[in-house]
Amino acid sequence: MEPVIIMTLITAAIFGIFYLFFSTRNKERLALIEKGADASIFMRGKQATAPIWKVLILNLALLLMGIGLGIFIALILENYTTLNGAIYPATIFLMAGLGLLIGFNMTKNLEKE
Repeated sequence: MEPVIIMTLITAAIFGIFYLFFSTRNKERLALIEKGADASIFMRGKQATAPIWKVLILNLALLLMGIGLGIFIALILENYTTLNGAIYPATIFLMAGLGLLIGFNMTKNLEKE
């Protein structure tokens, strides 16, 4: 019974967030159109972005390379030092985060082109 209530609340919260976002955006756009603003302001910046598939592939590749590098570094640290414990998750998350940060910077450079 409790999981049903929790899932209902989560679903309602997600629906509420999307509803508020889209209804507020619609009201703002209608207000701008009533004031005589040009409709082209809603399309600004959409032509200059990189294709989404390039961004996804770039970030996924760097994330997976970061995870692989994290496992490799953790294995080296485990064999050649006295570190034990949570070394695997720590290095995996560190390298995956570093890979995503590099991917973010590369995506910014990709969008400038």
